[in-house]
Amino acid sequence: MSQQPDILALWPELDWIENDALRAATARAWKLALERSPLSGADLQRIPFTLLHATPVTFMAHKRCVVHIARESARAMQAFMGDHLPIDLDVVVAGAILADVGKLLEYEPDPAGGSRQSARGKYLRHPFTGVALCMEAGVPDAVSHIVATHAAEGNLVTRSVEACIVHHADFMSYDPVAKRLQV
Repeated sequence: MSQQPDILALWPELDWIENDALRAATARAWKLALERSPLSGADLQRIPFTLLHATPVTFMAHKRCVVHIARESARAMQAFMGDHLPIDLDVVVAGAILADVGKLLEYEPDPAGGSRQSARGKYLRHPFTGVALCMEAGVPDAVSHIVATHAAEGNLVTRSVEACIVHHADFMSYDPVAKRLQV
């Protein structure tokens, strides 16, 4: 079991969630993940955000970038299309914060000080373990839907507006890094 960091220190963006119950459930899901993960909050600040490419971009740098992109994208959409396209900003922010929470069960430290896929991760990708954590923490279905659909698994279902925003924010932060590493 990993040492518990202050969740708000790890995720200052939790303060952006106006709904108290949703903010608490989002933090609770991260707390559960950290309690069950062999990774610590400090590990998340240094390990790569993906196992697919060697990258200097850390897990938390990627995750926080996704949250910022998602929030700003949602705000721009509200400003220009708000009368015709309702967007729940709290759901977007909570979903972006939680999208990769399941990676704490999918990853484990490797002997070289990096990370690798865990035994559980070989069977269950992070959208699945993330939804399980969210449901246990009392996260609403609208947010769990984002966790379930933010990655390739979501290509087979209809994403909510909020899920579309988080999905694209995630790939805006992933694709340029992955493409640059291929050069």
